Amino acid sequence: MFWRRCPSDAEIERFLEDSRSRRLSYGAPGITRGRAPRGRLDELRAPIGHGPADFQRACDALASWQHFDLSWVRVFPRDAAIDIGTVVAVRIHHVGFWSLNGARVVYRVDDNGRFGFAYGTLTNHAEHGEELFEISLDPQSGGVIYRIRAVSWPQAALARAGYPLVRYLQARFRRDSAAAMRRATKHA
Repeated sequence: MFWRRCPSDAEIERFLEDSRSRRLSYGAPGITRGRAPRGRLDELRAPIGHGPADFQRACDALASWQHFDLSWVRVFPRDAAIDIGTVVAVRIHHVGFWSLNGARVVYRVDDNGRFGFAYGTLTNHAEHGEELFEISLDPQSGGVIYRIRAVSWPQAALARAGYPLVRYLQARFRRDSAAAMRRATKHA
């Protein structure tokens, strides 16, 4: 859903209520686990810290959606759980307009030094696809890595028409999200 102005809290709440009854806009969840269909895979791996304390801070930051704590992107509700089935609205400020995009948490990762979750797009999202957000701790080096792995393709007519801008914004989100996670992981 696109807006000429920033949507109000009431409009975001109505959007969330509508989103809860919507289905995923693509096939079965899990497309970020394997090979991307039709080559639509984007991935970023960024070092964000070192050692178990930084790993724990990064996991806590991810669980509280701090990777979306950007000047131009926010997730609602702000205190959303990362439990499977949780529905969120992603508010994005584009070039001169705003959008709300519905997504649902479709799986979690929590094993062997890896923590994260993936969400899938709903039918009221501008894109089709799934995005994985994951923190890992390398047992040999102690490095803490933030990874975004996304599979997406345009759904809305405006996203198809503005595909070069969409691709730019997706790349910008990955960079800005990694920077937000670095800030969140720094020692207090």
